[in-house]
Amino acid sequence: MPAFQPVQLRTPRLTLRFLTSEDGDAMFRLFSDAEAVRYWSCAPWQERTQASDYLAQTLQGYASGSSLRWALVDQIGAVLGVVTLYHFDQQNARCDIGYMLARHYWGQRYMQEALASVLDYAFGPLALHRVEADIHPANAASVRLLQGLHFRLEGQLRERWFVNGEVSDSLMLGLLAREWLAARTKAP
Repeated sequence: MPAFQPVQLRTPRLTLRFLTSEDGDAMFRLFSDAEAVRYWSCAPWQERTQASDYLAQTLQGYASGSSLRWALVDQIGAVLGVVTLYHFDQQNARCDIGYMLARHYWGQRYMQEALASVLDYAFGPLALHRVEADIHPANAASVRLLQGLHFRLEGQLRERWFVNGEVSDSLMLGLLAREWLAARTKAP
């Protein structure tokens, strides 16, 4: 895929912008919080070099066209979290979505706002047909969030991940462009 050019998305309360090398401290705070990463695909970060590696991987993803990652920034410039589109399958016009929100901002609907904007972009300018999410079965809040955005639960993959010494299943959710566009057309 061609390189992704920086794209900024806006919602009523957030700006979603590409990450830069200056976001290391914010990423370390986010991913070193054991409770916030409880259902993530890695253990809590222990070393600041992990943030540097994450940012290098992010910049490489932009350059190769393999992933898009946005920082969620509030009106005063604080980084609240991230949203990522990754594992692009160009032939089948699909990708995966992942997201992380700092614990302090949970329950305030920031992620719903951000994901709606990203999905508009995915099914609009990116012309994707399908977006998929892989969720830990115990992450009920994330399942509710995605179902509220019209994702459908499509199945459970048993013992799919080994993370931090624990084996876990995955719930697979999917959203089709036509479902998203129909829901957006009905929205007030």
